[in-house]
Amino acid sequence: MTLLARLASDVQLMFRRPPRQQYGALCYRVKKKSGEVEVLLMTSRDTGRWVIPKGWPMTGKRAHEVAVQEALEEAGVRGVVETETLGAYTYPKVLRDGVEVICKVQVYALEVTNIAKNFKEKGERTIEWVSFDEAVRRVREPELRNLFLAFQQTITDRLSSRAPKKIPAVKQIPAE
Repeated sequence: MTLLARLASDVQLMFRRPPRQQYGALCYRVKKKSGEVEVLLMTSRDTGRWVIPKGWPMTGKRAHEVAVQEALEEAGVRGVVETETLGAYTYPKVLRDGVEVICKVQVYALEVTNIAKNFKEKGERTIEWVSFDEAVRRVREPELRNLFLAFQQTITDRLSSRAPKKIPAVKQIPAE
């Protein structure tokens, strides 16, 4: 490596910023009649791409609490959040000043129990409930797709273990 190439590489490393941290909610609901699981997707305000609710850290709030707050403000949903992260994904974000940064989003599962009629960002985004397959088709970030697929398996396993076990019928033997 030439001296000039090494210097150029060192300068690039000096100016490379670590990813900016955000927290997000993978919101889901289980349909009562069918037992089918749906996940919430919404459009971003700037690019219109399909995303999950997410936002920057908030003073005095833990990561999963930020995810809950963002889900309420951006999509109008409330529910029960898991305190363990499902994982994380990264995406490029263009800030207001035009600078592009990489954001790392820690994601928490949120089982939706209530949908608000009015919420902070109502009308600023399109919100849809979709299947896991549809969510995987719509989102651009490969790591977020993988989180949807992994959570699909987790929730399927969880729900099947909750299902009542069928007791096999006992054959009646006639009395002699």
